[in-house]
Amino acid sequence: MDARVWAGLKDEDQHPQNALYRLLDRHGVPRNDVRPWFAATAPDARGLARERLINEALRPARATSDWRAEIARLRTEAAPHQAADPIALGLEGLSVLTLRHEEDAAATLALMMRETLETVRPDGRPRTCALVTPDLALGRRVAARLERWGIVADSSSGTPLSRMPAGVFIDLAARFMAPPTGQRSLKPQTLLALLKSPLIRLEGLDAAPALEAHALRGPAPRDWAEIRKRLLKATQPRRDGETFSDARKARLADAQGLADRLEALLAQARLPFDDDGNAPLDQAARALTELVEALAGQTVWSGPDGEAASGLLSALIEGGASLGGIRRIDFAELIQGLLGDQTVRTGGATHPSLRILGAIEARLVRADRMILAGLEEGVWPNAAPVDPFLSRPMRGALDLPPPERRLGQTAQDFVQAACADEAILVHCERRGGQPAVKSRWLWRLEMMTRGADSPATPVTLSRPGQAAALARALDAPPPGPPRYAQRPMPRPPVARRPREMPVTGIERWVRDPYAVYAQRILGLRVMDRPGASAEAMARGNAIHAAIERIVTTWPDALPEDCAPQIEDFIHQALREAGFEDAAMAREGPLARNCARWLDRFERERRARGATLLIEQSGRMTFDAPFGPFTLTAKADRIELDAEGAAVIDFKTGQTPTQKAVMAGFSPQLTLTAAILAVGGFAPTAPATEATELLYVKITGRGQVGTVTDAARMSGKQTLNAAQLAERELQRLRDGVAAFDDVATPYASWVAPQFMGNFGGNYDHLARVWEWHVVGGEDEVPE
Repeated sequence: MDARVWAGLKDEDQHPQNALYRLLDRHGVPRNDVRPWFAATAPDARGLARERLINEALRPARATSDWRAEIARLRTEAAPHQAADPIALGLEGLSVLTLRHEEDAAATLALMMRETLETVRPDGRPRTCALVTPDLALGRRVAARLERWGIVADSSSGTPLSRMPAGVFIDLAARFMAPPTGQRSLKPQTLLALLKSPLIRLEGLDAAPALEAHALRGPAPRDWAEIRKRLLKATQPRRDGETFSDARKARLADAQGLADRLEALLAQARLPFDDDGNAPLDQAARALTELVEALAGQTVWSGPDGEAASGLLSALIEGGASLGGIRRIDFAELIQGLLGDQTVRTGGATHPSLRILGAIEARLVRADRMILAGLEEGVWPNAAPVDPFLSRPMRGALDLPPPERRLGQTAQDFVQAACADEAILVHCERRGGQPAVKSRWLWRLEMMTRGADSPATPVTLSRPGQAAALARALDAPPPGPPRYAQRPMPRPPVARRPREMPVTGIERWVRDPYAVYAQRILGLRVMDRPGASAEAMARGNAIHAAIERIVTTWPDALPEDCAPQIEDFIHQALREAGFEDAAMAREGPLARNCARWLDRFERERRARGATLLIEQSGRMTFDAPFGPFTLTAKADRIELDAEGAAVIDFKTGQTPTQKAVMAGFSPQLTLTAAILAVGGFAPTAPATEATELLYVKITGRGQVGTVTDAARMSGKQTLNAAQLAERELQRLRDGVAAFDDVATPYASWVAPQFMGNFGGNYDHLARVWEWHVVGGEDEVPE
């Protein structure tokens, strides 16, 4: 380094050699008196040129005004000793790689490290490669990408304990102890994660699938009593009289036993906590340890992660008493934070030629290929730390180092790694979805290279792009135009096609036959999400249950002012459906409005003197080409009077329009009326022709309730309810006959106009988005 530049390093805290200058200045040692620690070897011309190039590129900003003169001086001094341009010689083996974003960088860097393993040194030994980056997330991304080829690189950063099996299990156990948000005493997602952990060794674990299916999926249970209630309900016969096998009952009994054991373990773990949820920290840690051992046994403490977790909990038990009490929810957050802060370095079976290092660890490591990644402002170098208590003048008065001094140390790490024989400097154009600013060191190197470039002495900084192109090609789709999926047209054998279907299934059949194929032929069933919040369907079922209870409680006349009791019926049904307190605060006013409207509706309907039948099941069978076909229905309500019958369906969402009913896309009420007309609801209801097909919509908002007669006659609609039912039954006969032909496919969404309002549960299986939205069905190649 030029003597003038060296003399000005005292105030340049961000310069790589500032620390060395301060060391020599403090001891009064001239720079020329410094000698190599080891015996000097023959100088490497390219290495010396690289060092001089990097040093000149990173010289202080105030000394960069004479860069061109300095470049000319370097070339003049080197001319008598070598023919090569010293700038071009220093750039040999140095390249800059610009990538799009972090994932692109991870894929490219992993491929470059993998490429290193395919080459050898001149003496036949395998080449080595080191990825140097202060970005731990990028290092983890690259390590994950290397696993594609079964390669485990030696990572100096280790792995957070919270990401390792023992740490994950302890975190789950701590959250299992802590109460979830709201008034519930358990959270099914946490319980299921515990039961499915590879570390668990609890007795009776074979019953976990039954416990999950019947008690933990759907709305979250409020407590263990509700879990027992759900398991008991799963053993009871259905309304249609269907009973369950002894094997199913045995599985449910085992599930109940598993739930009892889990409840006992949770109660034991919560013993140290008082009624307010507080406990001494050491006792809480001891209770957590006992819970972990009861669930997973002593083997949970084996391995590097188990040893680290054991040390963490032991420290809490030994020193927690002096830290006072802690709440259960705070204890879970404390455990989560401690697990994330502790790093476990496993070592073990890693590849000897590949390393992923931090900037500090790379100071004493050399490799044949050094990849320097994360060269963006804010990453490498990181932003200067901000002291919230001491300003810069205050730090100077106290003889404390300025915040920028750390950047000088980081710059020295960069210089040492960039002076390797083969160094690749990598930066991303975007980071975290936002544009990234290139590192200042990279900017300086590029500017100096451009300043040294001239027609007489051309100089370029290598920018290879082949590795990035190959990495992108690994995950790229095959060449050519996109081949989007076509609309599925399965044609199963006629013998496998359904011979019995409810009227609600017919409604889905005429709109989306593929959904019928997936559900009734493939046997695929939709599973509720664990702990799912009660949604519109649950609300509708709750309203139906409340209306049914109105009729069963008062089959004849309604008492005076029964609206408050109806409101209680709705509240109870909503709570049984799994609505939480926050949702009930919204549903309370709506339930009150619904109760008042239902009070008036019931009085008006009962004034006609009709016989009320609720939740009645009916069926009819007719001949079809392949054999008899059975149509079933469960009517929300049938009102019988002297003129005929009113078939009523209660809705809490959108009701079908009369146009949809006429077109046959909403045949629920018309087909129910057809079953009633042939005596399919006997003996509770004789064969009766329908006079009304009523959709009763109850929302509680705005227009609280509406009654729509789908059979209302008008200028365009000249058929009465009985005639509509007869016509719809004939449509069904024709449709069944068509599907009794093996050539008729179960196509997806033959009526796409209903797709937005009645999206199917099997649209992802039919790849609807691909053929209907992205590609366009007509554009799909044959």
